Amino acid sequence: MQTQEFIPIYGTIQSIQPVRSECCQHNLTVRTREGIVNVIVGAETYVIKDISLRVGMSIAAFYDANVPVPLIFPPQYRAVAIGRQVLNETIVMNFFDNNLVSADNSLKLNIARSTRIIASNGQPFTCNIRNRVLIVFYQTSTRSIPAQTTPSKIIVMC
Repeated sequence: MQTQEFIPIYGTIQSIQPVRSECCQHNLTVRTREGIVNVIVGAETYVIKDISLRVGMSIAAFYDANVPVPLIFPPQYRAVAIGRQVLNETIVMNFFDNNLVSADNSLKLNIARSTRIIASNGQPFTCNIRNRVLIVFYQTSTRSIPAQTTPSKIIVMC
């Protein structure tokens, strides 16, 4: 079974255009450190905290690396999830195994009592978070491999 791999796009929204043929879909032009990227936000995109996206907003969007993308410039990706990027906070979306290590071995989670864990519907999540796709919010991490962090919040993608 192929594991989903989520690639982040961090940047600032430059423009938002509705897609005429798809009423529930918008095209975002996002300026990243590497340049301009187009991000498609559709009905199936999980919008963290149900925020209203707007021009000038710093965002973190995630797309599935296993989904084909058109070979165009600027690149265009269909977002699986998108949220507001806050100063000094990192957002990561990945599959975390039984040891709470991300699929790409870049991050290990250390859960504290203060870590807020919710389901994607906003309700408290009381089951095991291991072996699931998680959206993780954290401020600092170690410089080890994998980096370790104690998240402030985790959203379990149900």
